[in-house]
Amino acid sequence: MDEGAPPTEAPPRPAAAAEFRCQACGGAMEFDAGRGCLLCGFCGATRAVEEADETRTIVEYDLEQGLGKSAKRGYGTAMRRFGCEQCGAVVSYAESETARRCDFCGSAQVVARDQSDLPIQPESVLPFRVDQKEATAKFKAWLGRLWFRPSDLKRLAAVSQMTGVYVPYWSFDAHVHSDWAAQAGYYYYVTETYTTTDDKGRSVRRQRQVRHVRWENASGSRSDAYDDLLVCASRGLPQELTQKLEPFDTSRLAPFDPAYLAGWRAEEYSIDLNGGWRGAVERMESSQRARCSGDVPGDTQRFLRVTNQFSEEKFKHVLLPIWISVYRYKEKPFRFLVNGQTGEVTGHAPWSVVKIVLFCLALGVVLVIFLSLSQR
Repeated sequence: MDEGAPPTEAPPRPAAAAEFRCQACGGAMEFDAGRGCLLCGFCGATRAVEEADETRTIVEYDLEQGLGKSAKRGYGTAMRRFGCEQCGAVVSYAESETARRCDFCGSAQVVARDQSDLPIQPESVLPFRVDQKEATAKFKAWLGRLWFRPSDLKRLAAVSQMTGVYVPYWSFDAHVHSDWAAQAGYYYYVTETYTTTDDKGRSVRRQRQVRHVRWENASGSRSDAYDDLLVCASRGLPQELTQKLEPFDTSRLAPFDPAYLAGWRAEEYSIDLNGGWRGAVERMESSQRARCSGDVPGDTQRFLRVTNQFSEEKFKHVLLPIWISVYRYKEKPFRFLVNGQTGEVTGHAPWSVVKIVLFCLALGVVLVIFLSLSQR
């Protein structure tokens, strides 16, 4: 079921907006990643995010029930929504903020969105644990390790800012039973006699060991459980980058509380539940094929066939913390990401053709000198 499908009983209503005001001075409070609590930017007072109780547990929904199970929409606090016309990302900001560029692709083509189609509220969230200072330091260290990049890359990247965004993910659980069949190959060696010519031009007979394969039919089955397999629901971030940020420690997921979003941005999911499940199935089937391949006996194999049966499928809609820096080089966006929980880094950067050519020329000169010296 897609995200626009209505619940079966009553139309969804936005959750009541929460305000996070300092009890000491009345100033606005924001969630501080380093301290793990709400912090007042005016007087420095702190306040803990309320602990989860029996009414605020993380719920895993049966996949067949789909999104109609969730009636709450929005993030439970007043936010402004902006959509990128280039990459399609929709991001919610604090009411006092205005989007000038897309946090995901750097495009200036961002427009305000109305509040009529608020996203379904997440079930849980992983709070930020890496603050902006640490994320920026990791960005600079990553740039310093890059070779063969344009000389002006550091200058261009320096003007970009690390932005903390809660990125939407689907989390899936499932049991998978796999039946497999293949041909298992067993190596054996046969001594063969052959004729060749020795260094004096004479014909001689010699022997060698030649490897052959004996093929036998094989089959088997296995059952595996997947817990919290993550599929990024963002279209603003490339899947190959987000997968490199894993793993996230999902055992530390907290029931969703709008306090975690105070002072932060949150992207709405643009890949719906069905699309997320298709991505999860592809990853699980790929994993099952590799596991079944490992179960095939013998030294080699061919014609592997795997049939999978899925059961006990569950899902959660979660928000995960990612620091994002986007810089544009020759009108092409490049992204650098930091896992806001673990500090894992990944990113893209342009290549310098000039530096690569100069390096190859220098390597060629060194090789020529080495060969000329070795022949003396």
